[in-house]
Formats: sequence, structure tokens, C-alpha cells
Amino acid sequence: MNFTALDWTAIVAYLGITLFLGLYFRSRSGKSVDDYFVSGRNVSWWLAGTSMVATTFAADTPLVVTGLVYTQGVAGNWLWWSSLLSGMMTVFLYAKLWRRSGLLTDVEFAEMRYAGKPAAFLRGFRAVYLGLLMNCLILGWVTKAMTSIVATTLAVSDHKALAICVLFLIPFTGVYVALGGLWGVLWTDLFQFALKMTIVIGVAWYAVHASGGMSTLLHRLAEMRAAAGPSAGDATAFFPDMHRGWAEEGPWLLPVLIFVVNIGLQWWASWYPGAEPGGGGYIAQRIFSAKDERNGVLSVLWFNIAHYALRPWPWILTALAAIVLYPHLEHPETGYMLVVSQHVPPALRGVVIAGFMAAFMSTIATQLNWGASYLVSDFYRRFIKRDADDKHYVMMSRVATVILVIASALVSVLLADIRSGWQVVLEVGAGTGGVYLLRWYWWRINAWSEISAMVTALVVTVGLRWAEPFSGSSPVVFAKTALTTAAVTTVVWVIVTFLTKPEPDAVLLKFYRHVRPHVTGWKPIAQRAPEVPPTRDLGRNLLSWILGCAMVYLALFGSGYLLMGAEGKGITLLIAAVITAALLYGKLSRSGWETKAT
Repeated sequence: MNFTALDWTAIVAYLGITLFLGLYFRSRSGKSVDDYFVSGRNVSWWLAGTSMVATTFAADTPLVVTGLVYTQGVAGNWLWWSSLLSGMMTVFLYAKLWRRSGLLTDVEFAEMRYAGKPAAFLRGFRAVYLGLLMNCLILGWVTKAMTSIVATTLAVSDHKALAICVLFLIPFTGVYVALGGLWGVLWTDLFQFALKMTIVIGVAWYAVHASGGMSTLLHRLAEMRAAAGPSAGDATAFFPDMHRGWAEEGPWLLPVLIFVVNIGLQWWASWYPGAEPGGGGYIAQRIFSAKDERNGVLSVLWFNIAHYALRPWPWILTALAAIVLYPHLEHPETGYMLVVSQHVPPALRGVVIAGFMAAFMSTIATQLNWGASYLVSDFYRRFIKRDADDKHYVMMSRVATVILVIASALVSVLLADIRSGWQVVLEVGAGTGGVYLLRWYWWRINAWSEISAMVTALVVTVGLRWAEPFSGSSPVVFAKTALTTAAVTTVVWVIVTFLTKPEPDAVLLKFYRHVRPHVTGWKPIAQRAPEVPPTRDLGRNLLSWILGCAMVYLALFGSGYLLMGAEGKGITLLIAAVITAALLYGKLSRSGWETKAT
């Protein structure tokens, strides 16, 4: 791809705007650790929620979606569509609790909910494990995706593309993150999200146009399915073919086993950044930064609507076009960049690359700021230097950001491919989600519950990767591994919970008085705190959860049917989505919000 002066102008302009935002918010973020990591807890819902969406829109996302659709059809997206169930649970069951906690990081929760050396160990271990090891793994696979994009667009070798990412893009991102803190990240994310969405919609339009228009594209997909024979699935189907065998595979066919694991297990049982059961990570960080409970809840609600209902179809349409335009690709993920390089007008390619840079840098920025918050607040300040002033900790936060830049660059050099990164994260987190859901609602969960879940998931994952007991394709083996790991991990942490002592009454009482969780799972503790009005909102919140999931799925599938020419189905589902949204709005408007900032 040959770059013109206009292309380079677009790229330089984008870099200039991001650097300006980092410099602009430098003084505002440098006042205290709270200002640096949670923006002084004064962020509106629309800004916090949009930042969540921008963060999950990484450079690898269009490529991964293209690979899923190319091999398993539209239904392959249930790998991440299923996480809406967890996301909406965060909205209605956990966002208010996180905001009431008044924490700086979700890792700090360990010493709020638990006591003694196990709690301190859990906080310190998770700070390093998540903030450094897992964070760098995530940064590494995102960098790996950007390397592929740079190599394709600049027509350079993978080594040179990696050098550009490692020596320029990541350090540049580190500079504006270190300068602007979370304020800089939030406003840069807003700009980046608008740019990215405009670009992917444009790419989808050119992809469909190159395929002959939507009706021609659908007709050619049907012809390809007929030519592929009975083993092929329907690339445009939103659900797997339930009449097939559980592990049966073929072109554009999602095995039923994988769908069942995704929709029945993975969303609640597995830890994954941005989709943690009960919230956590940078989702919790944005909730902490919100002005109050109402803004915290609405921020996560907006994130789930935008992430699942508004954003997927431009990627999916481009992926369907790639099936027609480039059949028999050895590496399906490359189909997206082939569309960009061969069908987007040359005058717009610089803007497209700027959009990919935005996708890459928004994810990198959040991971750097979030990871540094763990390393400084939950490890350095907690265990190494506890009596320094805020200026010292802000300085160390900037140092931690630089350390993460260097470490993530090293991981990206060593990582084999994009898929290996996220598969390891999902496998290692399988089975831990139950603890993260119940620790808010059941007093009996203790520090050893979390520790045993994390250790068991890690040991089982390593053991299964070493023994290789399962057969089948990579997705099928992954599903079997996740099922096994989740089952063993869940059994172990439940047994450990009952074999170990509960947390001290004083700690549980303090937590109950401060957070005020639903009373049913805290009855023994609630009886010791009669002055706290009992919270009985679980049933109402679960109904809101169901309405929220229905609203987003109806909007997602209604939009899909409308784009694919099934106007009747599309309009019907979208009307149902509007009705569901109205019911949900009525419930939210009657909610009692704690408006006092914590």
C-alpha cells in the first residue's frame, strides 16, 4: 500500500491530537493518586461508558471477528456475544456496590472484604499477577495484531512492523498516559471511538460494494454454501445448527458444543478483561471514577448497549464480504486488511490506518493506566512504601507506566500469535467467576475461596495443556478444556470455603455496613447490624438484568436482519427492543440512587 502526503497528514494529525490531550490534562491528573487513576471520582456516565467501549475496540478486534465469521459464520460471534449476560449483571447487580465501596482498584477489594495475611497475600498477588503478568499478555497480543496491520499497510516485514509498534507506538501511548492519567485516557478514548466507528462503517460500505451490493453478497454466499456440500453451514445464521452433532464442524459452522459452553458457562464462570463476572479491572475503574451511583450504573449500561448492539455489524459485514472476495484464505484474520488495502480508496487509507492506531492506542492506554494502578496502589504503596505523599505516588505511577511499556514490548516479541494470547487468558480464568459473583452476596466466601480458585484454575490449565487429553479442532479442544477447568475449579473452591473459617465478624460487619449488599446471603451478619436498613433489591435487579439482555439482543438481531434484507423480522425485533427499553427505563427511573459521592 503506497502512502501519499494526505495519508501521512491524517496519521500525524491523529498523533498530534492525542498528545495534545495528554498534555492538556497533565496538571489535572497530577494533583493526587485519585486524580491520576480515577479522575477525582467526577466523571459523567457517557464519558466513562464510551471509554469502556473504546478500550474493548482493540486493533485485533476487527481481525478476530473476521476470523470467527470466516470460519464459523456470524454465529461464531457467540464467543463474545454471550458475555452480555455477565455485562448486564454488572450493570444491575454490581455497579452500585462497586461505587459504594469507594475503592481505588478492584484488587483493593481483598482487604476490604477479607482479613489478615490471606487477604494481604491475595491483594499483593493479584496486583502483580493481573497488573504485570496478565496485563502484559493482553498488551502483547494486541501489539501482535497491530504488527500484522502495520506489516500489511506499509508492506514491510513482520520484524520491522513489530519494531515500529514496540519502539514508537507503545512508547508514544505511554507518554500521553503518563502525562494525562485517566482524564487523558477518557477524553482520548472519546475522540478515538468516534474516529474508529466512522472508519469501520466506511470499510464495511466499501466491502459490501466490492461484493456487488448486499443482495449480491447474500446470493454469492448461498452459492458457496451449496457448492461446499452438506458439511457447510449458513454463514449468515445468527445461531448454530442445533440439528447437527455437538462437535460437528464444517465451513461457516459453529459447533453446538462451543455455543453451549459460551452461553451456559463461560459468561459467568470465566475471568476475562472487560467481561469479568461481577465487574472488575478497567470496568470497575471507570465505575470508581463516576460521579455517583447513578452515573456508575448508567456508564456500564451504555457500554453494554454500544459494545453489543451498535458496534458489531460493520465488522461482520466486512467479514462476510471477505468470504466472497477472498475464498480459501490460509489465515482468515487477514481478510479484513485485504479489504482495506484493495477496496478502500487510496485517499482514505491514511485515515483508516489512523483509526487502527486509535484502536490500538486506546486499548494500550487503558491497560497501562489500569495496570499501573495495581502496581502502585496495591503493591508499592501497600507493601513497600506506605508513608509517602501523593506527589511521590503520582511519580511512581508514571514510572510504573514506563515499566509496563517495556515489559509489554518484550511479551509481544515472544508471543506466537493473537489467538494463543486470549485462549490462555480464558483458560486460566475458567471456574473463578463463581467466587467473584458470590463474594458480594454471600458472607461465607473468604480469602481462601478466591486463592484456591485462582491456583486450581492455573494448575488445571497447565496440566491439560501438558497432557493434551482432548481431541478435535482447536475451538472444540478449547471448549472441552474450559468445561473441565471450570468444573474442577468450582468443586475445589466450594470445598475449600466450607473447610476454612469464615472471615472475622468485625470485617464482615464493616463491609456490610459500608456496601449494604442484599440481605438474604448476609442474614447472620445483618442480625448484628440492626441499624442498617436491609437491602432487598435482588429480585428487582434480576428482572432488570433480563430486560437489559433482551433489549440488547433484540436490537442486535433486529439490526442484523434489517441490514441483510429481512425487513419484516428486523423491524419487528427493533420495535420489541424499543418496548423493552421503555420498560427498563421505567424501572430505572424508580430506582433509589445514592447521589452522594463516595
